[in-house]
Amino acid sequence: MPLPNTMRYIALREPGPPDVLVEAIGPVPQPKPGEVLIEVAYAGVNRPDCLQRSGAYPPPTDASPVVGLEVAGRINALGDGVTMWKVGDEVCALTPGGGYAEYCTTPAGFCLPVPSGLTLREAAGTPENYFTVWYNVFDRVKLAAGESILIHGGTSGIGLTAIQLAKAFGATVFTTAGSAEKVAFCTSMGADHAFDYKVQDFVAEVLRITGKRGVNVVLDMVGGDYVERNLKCLALEGRLSQIGLLNGPRADIGMHHIMVKRLTVTGSTLRASPTARKVELANSLRAKVWPLFGERRLQVVIQDTLPLARAADAHALMESGKLIGKVILKVGN
Repeated sequence: MPLPNTMRYIALREPGPPDVLVEAIGPVPQPKPGEVLIEVAYAGVNRPDCLQRSGAYPPPTDASPVVGLEVAGRINALGDGVTMWKVGDEVCALTPGGGYAEYCTTPAGFCLPVPSGLTLREAAGTPENYFTVWYNVFDRVKLAAGESILIHGGTSGIGLTAIQLAKAFGATVFTTAGSAEKVAFCTSMGADHAFDYKVQDFVAEVLRITGKRGVNVVLDMVGGDYVERNLKCLALEGRLSQIGLLNGPRADIGMHHIMVKRLTVTGSTLRASPTARKVELANSLRAKVWPLFGERRLQVVIQDTLPLARAADAHALMESGKLIGKVILKVGN
């Protein structure tokens, strides 16, 4: 079937609150060499999408200005040189942008097969979270079996992914969440210790449970005043992986924590990572993580699925503090 000339997508009128997202009609993108064109069935909604909408996370100059960093659907066309996929293949994919649309292009190496046992809707909620967690927790700070990790934002898409992966690879998991309901959900997903950060001091709890030793790794998307507290939670040779700055980019910290405990502090932003690195991550996920879905050791938690035209509502839910897991946009018919 020939491609249409136009498609529905979500336009960003101007930086601002969720209601600046509106449905629009525009041309179907064409795959460049090394890319594929995906007919999008579902698109995942992520915190970086909200930051882009607000003007705080502009896309790279060579990326689509359309919001959306992960999709699932069917490959509809191949750019020159693509041999690893064929037209008709069902995939989920990380995208440089453009996910909130009926058609989206992305490098062929950013695509993965739909994990065994998952629907396209569930698969749309995997790429951004799994690429991010695998890179920052297992590649950069090398969490190992027998170690311990503190994961902030335990019921976010990132948090639930990190809890499940850390447990699957043999770590003891500590996590924080913002209500008793969320704490209980984290425990049901495999967390060994979960704290309500609104009523508990997570530093005191971590040190109490570990006999003042601390944890080996902290995964944090909060930043700000959490940084000093995270350093206090870390054991000797501990590693802090910073992947977000919800509480702001600046922190007043005691450098003695880093020196005395020989700590490592690192961080990254996935979208700005080189293409070759993201292709390597896709290959690692396919080999080491995707089989765990078939073994039913991993699952995708989806709280709500909304039609593409309600992208603004999806962003409002993301920013409400009430979301547990993912919100997904239904794009295709």
